[in-house]
Amino acid sequence: MNRLPIIGGIVALVLIILSGSIFVLNERDQAIVVRFGKIQRVVSEPGLYFKMPLSIFDLDSVQIVEDRLIRLDREDLRVQVSGGKFYVVDAFLVFRISDARQFRETVSGSLAVAERQLGIRFEDGLRAVYGRRGFQAALSEERLAMMLEVRDQLRPEAAKFGIEIEDVRVLRTDLTNEVSSQTFERMSAERLAEAERLRARGREAERRIKAAADRGVVETKAKAQREAEILRGQGEAIRNKVFAEAFGRDPEFFDFYRSMAAYREALQDSNTTLVLSPNSEFFRFFKDANGSKKATSGQ
Repeated sequence: MNRLPIIGGIVALVLIILSGSIFVLNERDQAIVVRFGKIQRVVSEPGLYFKMPLSIFDLDSVQIVEDRLIRLDREDLRVQVSGGKFYVVDAFLVFRISDARQFRETVSGSLAVAERQLGIRFEDGLRAVYGRRGFQAALSEERLAMMLEVRDQLRPEAAKFGIEIEDVRVLRTDLTNEVSSQTFERMSAERLAEAERLRARGREAERRIKAAADRGVVETKAKAQREAEILRGQGEAIRNKVFAEAFGRDPEFFDFYRSMAAYREALQDSNTTLVLSPNSEFFRFFKDANGSKKATSGQ
């Protein structure tokens, strides 16, 4: 009788049992060993481990869960701030499975279920934090405090699933399309109003400067004219004084000088025509250098 098939079957059975009794854990995972539906142990260190074989008979089975930082994103989340307007937020949180046993008992070790539960609470936390503040808070130094507040709100809820929240970050806070249009129109109206106020101030300043300049011109002209009249009057007085002194010293010469000045004024234009009597007093110095009246009457 050939025993080789029997020996081969036994060897194959042993290999199957051995392969079902060994599992390898890498550094990015942790393992939950379950026997008859109950958690026997949690393995978190990488290496080669043994377990009871034949998991198909509800003996030991191994569930592998993540042992690394996991990122959960939320994009285009619509939130309402204290002013009643809506904004669009992009944010993410970073978490890790800190208690694999609790993770298995609450969400059956399913990462998808855990992320769905965390996502709901993450959105609620963001809406609550933004709802207590205005839009400017997310753009100021208060933004860090807002992220820490969301993280601290999530941590107790996440701990129920064996999850630890490492960090929360807000990437973007933008106006929604309708609010953006309204804000742009309001800002445009404010800028137009400000521009009109500046133009009005400019026109008022222009009027003040022009009025001051005009007043300065009038005052300067008036002052100059007043000073000119004073100087003219003083000059006339000096001239009259000089004439009077000259007349007092030599009346005949003064009379001659005045006649010569009269001739110059009357005859400076070559086209001047005078119709006068030859015996006119005007010509008496033409007939006699001394201007004697006797010479005039004798002609």
